[in-house]
Amino acid sequence: MLTEILVWAIFLLPVASFLLIGLVIRPLGPAFAKSAGYVTILALGIGFILSVWLLRSHAHGAVYDFAPYLWLNLGPAAIEFGLLLDPLTNVMLVVVTGVSLMVQIYSMGYMDGDESFARYFAYMSLFSASMIGLVLAVNIVQMYVFWELVGLSSYLLIGFWHDRPAAAAAAKKAFIITRIGDVGFLLAIIYLFFQADTFAAHGLNALHIPHIWEAAAPVAAGGAGIVAGGALLWLCLGLFAGAAGKSGQFPLHTWLPDAMEGPTPVSALIHAATMVAAGVFLVGRFFPVFAESETAMMVVALIGAFTAVFAATMGLAANDIKRVMAYSTVSQLGYMMAALGVGAYNAALFHLFTHAFFKALLFLGAGSVNHAAGTFNMMYMGGLRKAMPGTYILTVIGALSLVGIFPLAGFWSKDEILLESWLAHGPVPASISVLVFAMLLVGVLLTAFYSYRMVHLTFHGEFRGGGERELHDTEASGQPAPTGVSHHVHLGESPLVMLIPMGLLGVSAVIAGWLANPIGVSSFLGIPSHWLTDYFASGLHDGHHAPPFNIAIAVISNAVAVAGIGLAVLTYAWPRPFTTSEPLSKGGPLHTLLAQRYYMDDLYEGVIVGRVFYRAVAAITDWIDRNIVDGMVGMVGWISRNIGSLLALAQNGQVQTYPLIAAAGGLLIIVLYLALG
Repeated sequence: MLTEILVWAIFLLPVASFLLIGLVIRPLGPAFAKSAGYVTILALGIGFILSVWLLRSHAHGAVYDFAPYLWLNLGPAAIEFGLLLDPLTNVMLVVVTGVSLMVQIYSMGYMDGDESFARYFAYMSLFSASMIGLVLAVNIVQMYVFWELVGLSSYLLIGFWHDRPAAAAAAKKAFIITRIGDVGFLLAIIYLFFQADTFAAHGLNALHIPHIWEAAAPVAAGGAGIVAGGALLWLCLGLFAGAAGKSGQFPLHTWLPDAMEGPTPVSALIHAATMVAAGVFLVGRFFPVFAESETAMMVVALIGAFTAVFAATMGLAANDIKRVMAYSTVSQLGYMMAALGVGAYNAALFHLFTHAFFKALLFLGAGSVNHAAGTFNMMYMGGLRKAMPGTYILTVIGALSLVGIFPLAGFWSKDEILLESWLAHGPVPASISVLVFAMLLVGVLLTAFYSYRMVHLTFHGEFRGGGERELHDTEASGQPAPTGVSHHVHLGESPLVMLIPMGLLGVSAVIAGWLANPIGVSSFLGIPSHWLTDYFASGLHDGHHAPPFNIAIAVISNAVAVAGIGLAVLTYAWPRPFTTSEPLSKGGPLHTLLAQRYYMDDLYEGVIVGRVFYRAVAAITDWIDRNIVDGMVGMVGWISRNIGSLLALAQNGQVQTYPLIAAAGGLLIIVLYLALG
């Protein structure tokens, strides 16, 4: 059993790493830059060991209930800070520290030679610490502090190469769009602050059903009804707005593809264990509150299911391998949100767990092929299977797990989501739950298609020139070179410092699902069926348990996945292998619509910002500024000038006038005295 100081160390070690690198190592210069990576790896390595220890001891019955500390005393709302250790926190700590550790080790090879090597690891330490602090938060205010630190860290890392205009623009875009969602989150916090006297004390611990949860459940839990009815719906929608921004749910998804301008290991961390995972974590943390509002659950379920299909369609037309993975992340987060919406709490968090491993693996695989081919554009890759056999095998494992092919990790978690959606035992109407099931099944088909497309264009066929040819083509067309393109093409396997973390993630992408598989085949390892999902359920007061394995749903989902792969094979590999012409471009306007991302960036930047804001909002505020604000200021000046001119008449500099005025004043005083006396 861990002491409180050891649990705090999971968070404080990466904080210390950030301070040590920023204040000591970086000022020492390039000669000491390598030590920044070692310090970060050491901090996260110790944190990972402590996290696994914490999870194991808690799962075996250890009780961790550390008293929080007073932070702010604002009248009736005493805001505390401390540690909340429940199943959701304990599993997320293992995911965050484990994936972060693999990414940092990989970064030692990927970022080698970068002039800002030490700054990179300082930012990564801050990023990891922020996410760890978020999952450990004992109340919503403490959570919001780290929520914003996660946003700040992502801004710094997406725009890490800030001298590139595209990277700087992507960082601003991510920061602004996620802030839009955070307005809703902040409004929810402010509402709770003014409604609940016991605002902060263990307000997130659903297992104990205290204050915030009781307030939201006046009937089911006998609460005081502080937050109920329409107010409860708006509270949930405010929380979901923040989650949608961070997790890239429609319509706040547009920042995620552009976030690929950052270094590839940053993309892996953002998409697997930190930034985007925070939104699902938020809804999961407040799941008992959401469950009391059927309308809120319907909104979460439908937006999640729509996002899963919507993002997958854009992945069909993307040529940048990292953007394909970005759309895939948005789609898979849609699966998690849809699962939470239909009441499949355990399945959603189980998928968050498995997704972290295979998605980190896929992004690191994208970085590995870029390291060899000098480009992220799949149209300039091809034929890398023979040159990079290790990367190829691991990428295929990640892709098959993403698709949900038996018996890889993604199959078990995605199958749980599909099954619970089909059974429709959650708080939403059965028709909504079945509609979600149908949409997610379409998502399986699309995921299988773009996953095979990605593997085939990258690794099969003949090599199509890589970055050297892409640079030649872009120079010939007069276009600027995309991010990540280099003349240096060296077709060969990546160094071991990059392959080993990928290998460990590959193993996890195979076996992680067995921690919760529903048929008990891992019982010989001492892991009972549904272990992880039952562990998640123990964190809820009413402890929802996963349904038994359904062979029909499993066969259907795998058949749909195989059909998607078969369609992709017919499109790209048979009867003639892909050369240089994109077969889907024959779709004409439809392909253009997908390639242009449904023109949503044009809608936001061209119409809403460029026309509505500048021509309407800006015009109105400009009129107010010129006519009202300037008019008020001008009126003050006019009054001052005219009063001054009146007073100036009495100060004309003629001495004989002053006794006359004094006599007149004295006479006036006498007259008034006699009249009033």
